[in-house]
Amino acid sequence: MSEQTEKAFQKQPTIFVGRKRVVGQKVDPRTQRYYRDVGHGIKTPQAAIKGHYIDKKCPFTGNVSIRGRILRGFVVSTKMKRTVVLRRNYLHYIKKYNRFEKRHKNFPAHCSPAFSLKEGDLVTVGQCRPLSKTVRFNVLNVDIAASGKKQFKAF
Repeated sequence: MSEQTEKAFQKQPTIFVGRKRVVGQKVDPRTQRYYRDVGHGIKTPQAAIKGHYIDKKCPFTGNVSIRGRILRGFVVSTKMKRTVVLRRNYLHYIKKYNRFEKRHKNFPAHCSPAFSLKEGDLVTVGQCRPLSKTVRFNVLNVDIAASGKKQFKAF
């Protein structure tokens, strides 16, 4: 089993793995996979439906509900395991000078193994319960995959 890479036995809590087998009957382990629709008009990726991975913090196969804000941001870093850092650019108005200044915020988000992200990708994230000390968002969709050459950003 390729999903057994951790010290603890990895399984989906909603699937019972100790079912008695009937002699002569084959059980396909692929049919026994829990997945769900997160709502908000976001489709469940095929990698979550047909994949082998076990991730309890995945919004499609784990025990995490998406509620609150839905945001978009660019991937800045993918150095952590199953976590990406996103950057949101915005403009802040300075009343004295009657002009805007550029500002940004970085925030971490959990990335399910259903997605393979690179730096520069534009992703949609949804707010969920706190998954760790700093992570409160979950990647729901990859909107624009980054190409090899330099591209136009938000500004």
